Amino acid sequence: MSTDSHAIPLHGVTRRACATALLGLGGPAWGYAAPIAPALLLAQPWVSKQSPLGYLVSEKLDGVRAYWDGVRLCTRQGLRIAAPPWFTQALPAHQALDGELWMGRQRFEALSSVVRRQQPDDAAWQPIRYMLFELPQGQGTFAARYEQLQAWARRIHQPFVACIEQRRVADATALDAWLEEVVTHGGEGLMLHHADAAYLTGRQAVLAKYKPTQDGEAVVLEHVPGHGRLQGQTGALVVRNAQGQVFRVGSGLSDEQRAHPPAIGSTITYTWRGQTRTGLPRFATFLRERPLGV
Repeated sequence: MSTDSHAIPLHGVTRRACATALLGLGGPAWGYAAPIAPALLLAQPWVSKQSPLGYLVSEKLDGVRAYWDGVRLCTRQGLRIAAPPWFTQALPAHQALDGELWMGRQRFEALSSVVRRQQPDDAAWQPIRYMLFELPQGQGTFAARYEQLQAWARRIHQPFVACIEQRRVADATALDAWLEEVVTHGGEGLMLHHADAAYLTGRQAVLAKYKPTQDGEAVVLEHVPGHGRLQGQTGALVVRNAQGQVFRVGSGLSDEQRAHPPAIGSTITYTWRGQTRTGLPRFATFLRERPLGV
């Protein structure tokens, strides 16, 4: 059996990935290859009016996804999160956890600023909670893994570690009512995970996100000059999404962002409502720039 460190997985992340992440961002300036992202389960959009029976439903938190590999905390891109020792020392050795670092509704910008620091700020980390929603490589159904996850949270016994509440919802009407309540109070939406699903990775139908508007991420390819009131500023961004579609995002940019637009090659989050006749996102609107590694 090979002992090459490139080939030895550690709860879904290679040892090399975490080693390079530990030294910084793992970019060319360090002389190391970029870290390898952990294999995670990704959501598909929920079809409105579909029955939620058979699913466990939770609020979709607007936080930073964080994967604990049993040794260190990494982003979904595999970059090390420089959390304070008191935070990571509370987490179990040799047991992977998947969850969201969260400071509360509509606090993403403040949260990402703290999480991206290479030197942890103890005071800034105090309001951050690690909200768990999956037990990677866990056995049995999602419902069974959620019970195991709750047991781990009780064992950790720290105020900054908790499981995201999962509920059964009777029908589409009740689901829509909960969605409206969450959004009215500043939340993003809901997540639905099929209760009988085995542990899976990649984009799967067993996990869905339900929001008033759909959202996605795209890479900035070009800045389109503005006209009229926007003369001398950026009128729109030409972007490419994960499906390889290229389109413009012009709405949602503030005057400051038009004067200093997201850099070419950076990643943005955009929202849209439905699709055009050619399958492109309809009413694509800029939501925010996605900070590197978050």
